[in-house]
Amino acid sequence: MSRPEYQAPPEIYYGDAEAKKYTQNTRNQQIQADMTYRALELLNLPPDEPAFLLDIGCGSGLSGEILEEEGHIWTGVDIAPSMLEVALQRDIDGDLFLQDIGQGFGFRPGSFDGAISISVLQWLLNAETSHPTSSPPHRLTRFFTTLHSALRNPSRAVFQFYPTSDDQIQLITSIAQKAGFGGGVVVDYPNSKKARKVFLCLFVGGGGTQQQIPKGVEGEDDEQIRFERRREKERKRDVSGKRKNMKDRDWILKKKELYRQRGKEGVPRDSKFTGRKRKPVF
Repeated sequence: MSRPEYQAPPEIYYGDAEAKKYTQNTRNQQIQADMTYRALELLNLPPDEPAFLLDIGCGSGLSGEILEEEGHIWTGVDIAPSMLEVALQRDIDGDLFLQDIGQGFGFRPGSFDGAISISVLQWLLNAETSHPTSSPPHRLTRFFTTLHSALRNPSRAVFQFYPTSDDQIQLITSIAQKAGFGGGVVVDYPNSKKARKVFLCLFVGGGGTQQQIPKGVEGEDDEQIRFERRREKERKRDVSGKRKNMKDRDWILKKKELYRQRGKEGVPRDSKFTGRKRKPVF
């Protein structure tokens, strides 16, 4: 079967039917969750601190749900209206923007603490028209240049993508470096045909090219991937078997303050009751 990016532009390929089908597929949900957890690991964010993240190619919000679950605030951009419509129907928590990332971003400089992108970057490698500005190098240049500006210093951006050749990887990394990023490619399970995943881990500031690129996960098959994810989830559980509560009083206060800084209206005032658990009502 031909890859989706070869069949049609994303806003056409992910029409109403395909957007719902993709979102409801349990295998897609699991793959998206696994790769989002790995992207967060590569972002190397400060522990137990909510960050304001950009989800590039957020789709119907599958990866955004993981960001929210991990205690972060996020904004998503996607070019497919049907995907964003499904996200709205699912009542996800992030702010959503309809945008062609190949045209660049218009966010204020230093807006985000980091960025992730799952299975999106390869779409920029196809020219939509014959016009020179629609060529992959032009689109990638606009994308990386404006993304670099939108990220605070220091921070990271992590992209999981599906290159078809080493030439594509070289093109992407070289343009990212020209835009001011440091970093490079991380390959998980390089010896496995099914489990192999490619991540582009980029750095803004903080030493730039002097920062050490994270190591890829070594392994052979999907069973090892499941073991790693299961071990990570178990680490986040307390002795009673319940997931550790990430949303304590400090987390809630930081999130409310971030909302105020972003100009959101109707943010509840802080009080002695903030973060308290309600007693059960009988």
